[in-house]
Amino acid sequence: MTEALPPSALLMLLASLRDRALAADTLNALAFSIANDTFPLLSFRQALVFAQRGTGFELLCVSGLAKPTEDSPYLVWLRPASRWIGEQVADDQPAWLARDACQPPDDIADGWTEWWPAGAWCLPVHSKHGERLGLVVYLLDAAPDDRLPSLLQGLRSTWAYAWTALTGRQKRPRWRPTRRQLAVLGAIVALLLFLPVRQTALAPAEVVSRQAEIISSPIDGVIARMDVRPNQPVKAGTPLFQLDETTLRSRADVLQKEAAVADAELVAATQRSFDNPQSKNELTLLDARLQERRAELDGVRAQLERTRVMSPRAGVAVYSDPNDWIGKPVVTGERILRVADPAVPAMQIELPVADAIALEPGSQVTLYLAAYPLQPLHGTIIETSYEARPNDDGIVAYRLLASVDGSPAHARLGLHGTAKLYGGRVLLGYYLFRRPLAAFRAWTGL
Repeated sequence: MTEALPPSALLMLLASLRDRALAADTLNALAFSIANDTFPLLSFRQALVFAQRGTGFELLCVSGLAKPTEDSPYLVWLRPASRWIGEQVADDQPAWLARDACQPPDDIADGWTEWWPAGAWCLPVHSKHGERLGLVVYLLDAAPDDRLPSLLQGLRSTWAYAWTALTGRQKRPRWRPTRRQLAVLGAIVALLLFLPVRQTALAPAEVVSRQAEIISSPIDGVIARMDVRPNQPVKAGTPLFQLDETTLRSRADVLQKEAAVADAELVAATQRSFDNPQSKNELTLLDARLQERRAELDGVRAQLERTRVMSPRAGVAVYSDPNDWIGKPVVTGERILRVADPAVPAMQIELPVADAIALEPGSQVTLYLAAYPLQPLHGTIIETSYEARPNDDGIVAYRLLASVDGSPAHARLGLHGTAKLYGGRVLLGYYLFRRPLAAFRAWTGL
């Protein structure tokens, strides 16, 4: 067909094919152009475009068909046939496969005889890095002209460029280390595993006071008001909160009247006892009843005196919000707030059991506060708990208390952050594989 075209017409046709390939916006559109637009150049029986998928091929387009039927006998036969053709085309050069010369397997030869002409001209499409992207197969009655591969070299490069751009398979050559380099790298990694490092752990922490006293409810009742605000400085004897006195005062009034009645009954019985000897037997009972009412009244009055809670020491009132407590029923011993000395700050650390490491009093601690990440607090552990308990988040953790070095102004009570705990020195391999090793032993029991 190329001999029938003048040189100028051939160049215009090749330029048109390149423009159509570059104008394709999808891979299927590019495959349609490759399979159909090249007919004036080759006059083929049929053109097939395959995409490389691992060791196999995926049929993208068949000339003259908009969408091939996937379950047709012809397409079923094309699957093994495309793999066999791909094995025959080993490099990036076009290859002419004649049915009589290449001797395909029997199952492929039978389908070739039924559906294909005498030969197939295969044009592999490779990226600039040598990766095969796809395969174009033209079914011809005779071998193409020897000059045709050189004429189509530029067109094949355009197909490969457009194919790479549409599939995003532009890859740089990968560096692959040699065996010697791998051995050296393995030796370096093995030596690094024996490098001694400091064992560390991270845990949530809060700034607290080392001298803090918990203020709890002295009796059962309802909180009527909070006399101090959160973080308010207080002195010894400063009122902290007030419990509601309504129930107790009503009870005191009733008991006072009952005691008065019992006292009157006792006086009347005493007067009757002078004339009636039998009334002397009632004196003991009435006196005991009077003493009981007076004892109850004294108890209620003592509770009334305890409804107003005073600060036992100077410090800062630490609690959440007054609105959370006003009107709330409380029981005896329920913690309401703390009176803490802000001049003696400390770190309260909750170390989860899963992250626990060997720590002793005197181990170093660094606290990175969320409010002051560039000004960490430094200190040492002074107390450790031997029993792990669930915290407010339900995480079982050990509670640690650490001191704060110096007197930093930003070490305010109630600030939270992340504490970094420093243990003893261990090998880097143990540091990296400590938790996987513990999990492995837990599962296997070794």
